[in-house]
Amino acid sequence: MGNGEAAVPEHGVQGSTQTAWQAPSAIERELYEAKARGDWSAYFDVLARTELFVADAYSRLQARPGTVLFTPYWYPQVQANCLPLFTEGMLPAPHPETVYLSYSLGWFATEWEPGDPPWIVVNPGSPCETFFPTSPAHRALWSGHAEHAADAEGRAHAPMKLRGLWVGGPTQGPVAHGLACGALLFVKNGELWNAMAYHGGGYTRERSRLREWWGITGREEWQRIQELLLGAELISGVWEFALGVRRTLALDFAGPVGVDHWRTVAERVLRRTAAEAGEVRITPDGVTKAEPRDSAEVEAQVAGVQRLIGRIARYEARFRADGLLAEGKFVRTLEAWDYGRASGMARWGLAARFCSLDEAERAVLRAGRSAQANYRSWEEFSAAYILGRCLHFDDEEFGEWYEDMLTAHRILTTDPESPWLTLPWK
Repeated sequence: MGNGEAAVPEHGVQGSTQTAWQAPSAIERELYEAKARGDWSAYFDVLARTELFVADAYSRLQARPGTVLFTPYWYPQVQANCLPLFTEGMLPAPHPETVYLSYSLGWFATEWEPGDPPWIVVNPGSPCETFFPTSPAHRALWSGHAEHAADAEGRAHAPMKLRGLWVGGPTQGPVAHGLACGALLFVKNGELWNAMAYHGGGYTRERSRLREWWGITGREEWQRIQELLLGAELISGVWEFALGVRRTLALDFAGPVGVDHWRTVAERVLRRTAAEAGEVRITPDGVTKAEPRDSAEVEAQVAGVQRLIGRIARYEARFRADGLLAEGKFVRTLEAWDYGRASGMARWGLAARFCSLDEAERAVLRAGRSAQANYRSWEEFSAAYILGRCLHFDDEEFGEWYEDMLTAHRILTTDPESPWLTLPWK
C-alpha cells in the first residue's frame, strides 16, 4: 500500500499507535485493543454496534434539511481522499457552524455511491485511527458485521446501560451532579450520562426529538421550555396540591398519613377554597367580589383529586415493594421530574444548536442546585422523578413507562461506576 504503515490484508491500513492511551469511553478502548491485536473482525464488530458520526455544515443543512454531504480530506497515509468518521467519545465540542450526523455502519455500507470517497478513516489522529477502503467488496464486509450486530430495533447501542465518558466528561463537581440528575433517562436510552459537550444521536435526530416530544423547532421555544423546567413549572399543579396536603399533615402529626385522612383533608381544603372564591375581597384595585364557582366544577375537582390520591398511594406501594421507596417513606414533591428533564433539555438544545455550550452548562448547574435544595438523596430524587413520569405517561398500567425507570434506577443504585454512587448528594 506504499504508505509506510503495516498493511491489513482485506481490511485497511492502520493509523498511528501509542503504547499508553486513556480512551474516552469503552467503545474507543475496544477499538484500540482490537487494533493492537490486529483483530479486524472484532474492530468491525465494535463499529457495527455504535454510531458513526460524520461532519456537515450547519448552514448547508439549514438550506437542505434531511440531506447529507460527504466532505473528504487528503491523507498522506493512504495517498487518497478519505471521509473522516468518528465514534461518540471522539467528537469535539459542539460548534455553531459544524454539526455531526450519525449513521450506522450498515447505513454507510448500503448508501455509499460510486462517486463517494475511496477510503474512510475512523477517529483520525487518535491511537485507534484506522483507514479502510470503500470498495463494494469491503462494504459487503461491513454489511455482514452490521447484520450480525443489529438488535431487534436496529439500534446502534443497546438501551438500559450505564455509559459514561472516562475522558472529556465531568465525573466530579457541580456540573457532573447536574448531569447525573438526568441519568435515569440517559441510562434508559443508553446514552453517555456525563457528556456535557453533547451531540446525542446527531444534529438531525436531536432536532427531530425536540420537535416530536416537545414541539420545539427554534431557539425561543427551547428557551421557554428550558426555563419552565428549571422553575419546576411544567409539573401539574394538581399533583403538587395533593402532595402538599399530605406533606403538611405529615409535619403536623409527625407520622404516617392515612389515605382516608389525606383524602378528607384535601376535600375540605378544596371546598373551603371554592367557598372563599365568591367572598368580598379588598385588593389594590378596590373592593372586589368574584363569582362563586359552579358546584358541578367543584365536585369534579374534588373527585379528580380523590382519584389522584388513590393513584399516588398505589404507585408508592408498588415503589416500596420494588425497592424504590423505603418503608414509611413517601414522595414530598414531584419537582424532580422537571429538574431531571431540564438537565436533559440543556443537552438536547445544545445538540440541536438552539443554545451554546455555556448556556447548556449553566442550565445543568441550575438543575443540579434546585434538585439539591428540594431533595435529600439520589434515592429520594429518583422516586419523585419516576412518580412524575408514571403519573404523566403510565396510567397505572405499571408497563414500560414504569419498568424502564425501575431498571434504570436499579442500575444507577448498584453499578460501581454510577454517578449516584460516586457523587455525594451534597
